[in-house]
Order: sequence, then C-alpha cells, then structure tokens
Amino acid sequence: MKILRYAIAAVILLIFAVTILTYPQLPDPIAAHWNAAGEADGTMSKFWGLALIPALSLGLTALFFVLPRIDPLRKNYEAFRSYYEGMILVFQGYMLVIQLLIIVWNLGYRISPNTVFPPLIGVLFIYIGFMIEHAEQNWFVGIRTPWTLSSATVWKKTHELGGKLFKIAGIIALAGLLVPQYAIWFVLVPGLSVGIVTVVYSYLIYRRETSLS
Repeated sequence: MKILRYAIAAVILLIFAVTILTYPQLPDPIAAHWNAAGEADGTMSKFWGLALIPALSLGLTALFFVLPRIDPLRKNYEAFRSYYEGMILVFQGYMLVIQLLIIVWNLGYRISPNTVFPPLIGVLFIYIGFMIEHAEQNWFVGIRTPWTLSSATVWKKTHELGGKLFKIAGIIALAGLLVPQYAIWFVLVPGLSVGIVTVVYSYLIYRRETSLS
C-alpha cells in the first residue's frame, strides 16, 4: 500500500516538474483544447493552461483519499483498497500524459490527441473494470444506484457485470487507434452504454430479488 502511495506522489511531482521545467520555452497563449477531429480549437493563457492539470491532479488526489474517511461504509474499502489506490495511480498517469500532450503540442510537435486518448481511456476503462469487480458497497466508488445501495446481492451482481462491460469498453476504446478520425465515438458510445446497461440491470435484479422475498 505504501508503494502505491509513493508512486502516486511521484507521478504528481513529475507533473509539476515537467510543467515548471518547460514553462519558459512555451508560448503565451497556448493551445489548450482540441475538437473531435484532433484539431486545436481553443487557447488559454500560458499560466492557467499549464496550471490546470497539476492543480486538478493534486486536488482530486486529496479528494480521493478523503472520500473513504467520510463514507458511512468506510470499513468496506479495506476489501478493495489496493485496487482503489491503484485507480488513483492510473488516473495520475492519465493526467501526466495529458499534460505532456499539451506541452509537446505547444513546443511544436503536433501529436494528435486522437492517437493518445484511445489507449488512455482504454487502459482507464479496463482498470476500472478490475476495480469494481472487487468493490464492496460504499457511497462513492462503483455503480451506485438506489438498488445497488439497497441490496448487497444487487451490488455484487451489478458489479460483476459492470466489471466485464468496462473491460470490453476499454478494448473497444483501444480499437479507436485504428480509425483516429472516429476515436471519440469509440470512447463515448461504449462508456455511455455501460452506464445505461448497468443502471437498468441493477433495477431489474432488484425487482426480481424483492419479488421473490
């Protein structure tokens, strides 16, 4: 567990380090937003454009570590804490790559986000799939519907299905590399589909469980 936390801290420090080291070489303003075709279509001042990702990385990590402490079901985190903190590490890796993309683009190396986002989102989805398969009932992490929070059985069955679907969604997202001009759809459609399917499934399982009781 300590190794995971040290790794999380190291990635956050790396995000800050590369930002500070490259700051003098970057133009002002910088490109900070790209459209679905992978073309830069928005700018920000250099300071705020480069400060956003480090600030989010630090702030969200602090939030991720606070949430288990304020959750009424905090004891359940012990069953999947390594997966939970692993998710924080994967998320920080995601933020690091995004910051590097912003920096590299503005240094003149035009790497299309459409070749970067599919593997990033794919890995994130796949890891989430593994994590939620091990997640126990809680108020902040997983597929939280009124029905999963009302029944441990519904929670377990929904997360078993959700874990498999997230892994499939991750593989589909990775396939977006083959058609970068449509990469956004390889991410959005599977992600939204998993959300809809798992919510409906949790309701149906709950209805079946209550009808039998």
